[in-house]
Amino acid sequence: MQTVSLIFGLLAFMGLFVGFFPCLGSLNWINIPMAGLGLILSLITLIVSKDKESKGAVIGLVLCGLAISVGIVRLVLGGGIL
Repeated sequence: MQTVSLIFGLLAFMGLFVGFFPCLGSLNWINIPMAGLGLILSLITLIVSKDKESKGAVIGLVLCGLAISVGIVRLVLGGGIL
């Protein structure tokens, strides 16, 4: 599960940077729900994990949270949310 949440976090973070290119800002409408799913998976992994060494889930949690927050700010500033 740690690997899956890490992969979701990395994909969401890469999608965040692609959304900064002109004419690709609408990609944030796809990236934000994907990052939300990754955030939920990371939280489930951290709660269920009996292992204290869940670095992948923590990194996935941080990357997904960052992608969601920056993506929403980008949509608001770019006029994607009226």
